[in-house]
Amino acid sequence: MAMSGDKRAVFLDKDGTLVENVPYNVDPERISLAPGAVEAVSRLAEQGYRLIVVSNQPGVALGYFEHTQLQNVKRRLQDLLPELDGFYFCPHAPEHGCSCRKPACGMLVRAAQEHALDLHSSWMVGDILDDIEAGRRAGCRTVLVDNGNETEWDLSAARRPHGRVAGLAEAASLICGTT
Repeated sequence: MAMSGDKRAVFLDKDGTLVENVPYNVDPERISLAPGAVEAVSRLAEQGYRLIVVSNQPGVALGYFEHTQLQNVKRRLQDLLPELDGFYFCPHAPEHGCSCRKPACGMLVRAAQEHALDLHSSWMVGDILDDIEAGRRAGCRTVLVDNGNETEWDLSAARRPHGRVAGLAEAASLICGTT
């Protein structure tokens, strides 16, 4: 997918990548950053990357919480990580068939349009293959954070990430080492 802009970005999955995975959490007080997140985000920002959170949030469609509650999550993340440039979420259930829910690349494409980002110079970092596939479909390079959340491990050549790391700090090192 061609999309060109004048900036490069790192798209970050939220749950299990940027923050500890607490299913359907919209309580800002329960948000806990993943190990190395502060250092990784700071390093990526210093290297000139725009930092965009992209997150599937099916709890909205399932009636667990209102989409407006995600604004509190966004504010909390921006308080913890002021370098963040954007926060995008898909409120649909998996069966909805939308173009924004990862593994679709709609959130990445929308962010690229709104922030004038070059997707081919950008990265997608996530902890499951749906994250990797969204990045691949958008034309980004990809890094899989191998923290035990992915269970399928279909890493055929077409789906293989550009890197497989233990955590976000290692992802930042990989990205910064290839620029």
